[in-house]
Amino acid sequence: MEENIKQNFDDIRPLHDNEVPSAVKSLINDLYFRRAVEPMIKPISWEIFSGAMLACKSVNDFQGTIIYPFMKQLIAKTTSELTGIGFDDLKNGSSHIFISNHRDIVLDAAFLNILFFDEKINTSEIAIGDNLLIYPWITELVRLNKSFIVKRGVSVREMLDTSRHLSEYIFDTIVNRNQSIWIAQREGRAKDSDDKTQTSLLKMLTLYNSSKPVEALKSINIVPLSITYEFDPCDFLKAKEYQLKRDNPEHKKSQADDIENMRTGIMGFKGKVFFKFGKQINDELSQIGTEANRTQILESAANAIDTEIYKNYVFFPMNYIAYDLMENSNKFIDKYTEEDKVAFDKYIDGQIVKIDIPNKDYDFLREKLIEMYGNTVKNFVSVK
Repeated sequence: MEENIKQNFDDIRPLHDNEVPSAVKSLINDLYFRRAVEPMIKPISWEIFSGAMLACKSVNDFQGTIIYPFMKQLIAKTTSELTGIGFDDLKNGSSHIFISNHRDIVLDAAFLNILFFDEKINTSEIAIGDNLLIYPWITELVRLNKSFIVKRGVSVREMLDTSRHLSEYIFDTIVNRNQSIWIAQREGRAKDSDDKTQTSLLKMLTLYNSSKPVEALKSINIVPLSITYEFDPCDFLKAKEYQLKRDNPEHKKSQADDIENMRTGIMGFKGKVFFKFGKQINDELSQIGTEANRTQILESAANAIDTEIYKNYVFFPMNYIAYDLMENSNKFIDKYTEEDKVAFDKYIDGQIVKIDIPNKDYDFLREKLIEMYGNTVKNFVSVK
């Protein structure tokens, strides 16, 4: 049976333990991997690092020996605090699909698994779009780190089969293999932090049992997850992209842009970071009436996920300031001081200075940056 499952999902699944040694050798012999990683592991030498990699005989070895210490070092350098809230319900041995808002291309899932490591909970498998697999070594590395591949660049004709295949993989992973999964609530990051779960994602999740969408969603144990970064290191890149798209509706991000976003997100300062788990949505799914059609079911499920995410954000003074600026109100004036406002203005101006584009529109860029920090409060207010 295991062999059969392996065959069925070979094109998208993470690596198995018996494939780890050859994957490690392939990475160590890849010059591009070495060039990318060597500066990030200092003061550890390449010889010591590659020796530690070669000693890994399983995925768990690799995560514990290589990923965990690297991430701990990164967290110490680029955050002032990483906190997880709400683990108690996850320690009963059952598996879930964690659906979260999406802030950082790489770190949302990486931070989550570090928190699981520290709580002695089995790490999650991670959904990653094939658009990010820019180099062969990235594909090898993410599959070694429990990532499975979401195929995006397929034709309309192939889309249904590809989506059903992914849906079957997710069901099999959670229900048959008792392995949890993380997936973002939408394709790509919500650049303005106006987080909304895409019903197309939920539709994909039901395809393994498409005639019974409520039952399909209940079986995979959806747990909404709210991710909060005090500072988003990529905020100025997101604002820049907004203006480029405004000025040229045909503008598309390049691979170089993706790499810059990944590097900036990983290495930039994030301040305090919070991961807060909401409650599983099966009770809400049980309340959906039998007369509801597929569209209504998916919308109800998306609303249940969004409500949990909105309720569980963690806020800082700058979020309240941004909301009051957006809404031209004093609703949260008791949540910040004049010094906080001065510091926020200074921060926003500093981020705009980093943006290098023709016809730079200061007012537009400022508005977009403020939205990024205020929309989370706006969504919280909407479900209070």
